[in-house]
Amino acid sequence: MSSIVTDQGIVHYEAYGRGQPVILLHGWLGSWGYWLRTMETLKSEYRCYALDFWGFGDSGKRRSSYHVNDFVGLVDQFMDRLGIEAAPIVGHSMGGTVAMCLALTKPKRVQRVIVVGSPVVGDSLNIFLRLAGKPWIASIVWHLPVALQFGIKVFSPLVVKNWNEWYSMITRDLSQTTLEAFFSSINSLHKTDLSAQLPGITAPVMGIYGVSDNVVAPNQANLIAKNAPISRVKMMSGSGHFPMLDEPQAFNNYLAEFLSFKFATAN
Repeated sequence: MSSIVTDQGIVHYEAYGRGQPVILLHGWLGSWGYWLRTMETLKSEYRCYALDFWGFGDSGKRRSSYHVNDFVGLVDQFMDRLGIEAAPIVGHSMGGTVAMCLALTKPKRVQRVIVVGSPVVGDSLNIFLRLAGKPWIASIVWHLPVALQFGIKVFSPLVVKNWNEWYSMITRDLSQTTLEAFFSSINSLHKTDLSAQLPGITAPVMGIYGVSDNVVAPNQANLIAKNAPISRVKMMSGSGHFPMLDEPQAFNNYLAEFLSFKFATAN
């Protein structure tokens, strides 16, 4: 277990493997643990750093703001403190949106972007996630933990194949999340719209989306394919919102291939 102290709070991370650095970002209500299999796959060629955003996992929780831009600043500070000048950034769901924002605001930091089930436009979020961003609704749900966990369990089979494993992961991670992080982050994500800014991403972008995603509309892949200057899209027919859990071998193969691909450079 490792951590760094930034200007705005402690950031917990786990590092594994040797080689070129790759940074892995989790989604809403998640933590670094979603990337365990990916880190194991990449360990022989890459040094993987999986972070916990502020308010989630084992990172600091003494904040009042948990917006997408706050997490962009977190990744930038993390790279600075560890002496990582630039790296590929891999992000799931909210983490992928953070990765795209970082590529737009700090282009020299980002060598390539891989987004997994990530919203380009916040309105692509499932209605229940959009409602969770309203403080009064979030407060009611938060103070009924048994009902919240029951609701998550009921909908689990619609979200991920191996729902028993995922349910254990999300209930663990939910117990480490604060109310403020719960509603503030998803509210910020809902208000995000990067569709008009995608042409400004200079790094190669890969979008990996599950065809059966019920959390983020998989048509977000079309926005990446049409608007990001250098882009690839993989639609995974056997996956929902968590391709790295639903089809881990195929997902990790796609990721490794994109990370190693030699893109032509302009003379």
